[in-house]
Amino acid sequence: MTDRNLQLQEIIENNPGIQFREIMRSSGLKNGVLSHYLGKLEKNGIIKVTREPRQTRFFSPKITKDESIVIKALRKQTPRDLLLALVKQDGLEFAELVKEVNKSPSTVSLYLSRIVHDGLVEIKFENLKKRYYIKARELIDQLIEDYRPSFLEKPTSGFEDIFNSF
Repeated sequence: MTDRNLQLQEIIENNPGIQFREIMRSSGLKNGVLSHYLGKLEKNGIIKVTREPRQTRFFSPKITKDESIVIKALRKQTPRDLLLALVKQDGLEFAELVKEVNKSPSTVSLYLSRIVHDGLVEIKFENLKKRYYIKARELIDQLIEDYRPSFLEKPTSGFEDIFNSF
């Protein structure tokens, strides 16, 4: 395997769920060259790629499907903030989550519905009020522990939240 392949494999292993532009920045490779190498790595089963509308993420093959769902949420500011708020204090109401993450109700609603749909959070009714609870707590705790620098300490802009809310 070439140095370039090893470099890309290492970037992806150390940053599960990384997106193409981040790999481009980290590796210093141009778009076409990077596409070529990533295509070869995927074809040979050395990396896994998940493709969704407006979003392609790269993983080591050892990352499970459940882990990739959690990682996807932890790599975005608002879903990460929602999950961390619920890790800190499980069983919050919608208004409490809005206050906790300091985002508009519509943004919180969008991302909350996604993490509920993905099975990371569940809704329980208590005294006729909806409360949100972490469903995959052990997995979330483990992934935060394993990949703390790449998920929690990297500065992120709200641009992705703005872009994805349309």
